[in-house]
Amino acid sequence: MRILIVDGQGGNLGRQLVKMIRGASPDAEIRAVGTNSIATGAMLKAGAAQAATGENAVAVGCRWADVIVGPIGIVLADALLGEVTPKMAVAVGQSRAARILIPINRCDTVIAGVSGMSSAALLEDAMAQLAEIAAKA
Repeated sequence: MRILIVDGQGGNLGRQLVKMIRGASPDAEIRAVGTNSIATGAMLKAGAAQAATGENAVAVGCRWADVIVGPIGIVLADALLGEVTPKMAVAVGQSRAARILIPINRCDTVIAGVSGMSSAALLEDAMAQLAEIAAKA
């Protein structure tokens, strides 16, 4: 399975996702794309097989992936403090890949119903969703 992880800002969520996916599915092909070089570096250090940075890397990665994982902001233009361009959001949204979006309440986007969930619980649920997708593949 080809998994694309997209993250921005400091790459902390992406770093955690890479480690969790690498631990749960060592054979998965993980590619990380950061909206900035700091996020990309964090995901690469965490064990992503390949990594790139920027708008075109997101667009190309979305065509390559079977599954895209990241914060919900990757489908919202101008999210993550303005790091997500409209082209990035469209590429993720129009991809044929399955999407697992982590509902992080930041950057002026609030997701109703998740205010009581910890980041750890959200990541565990994302991993369960990924396992379900992998079982169907």
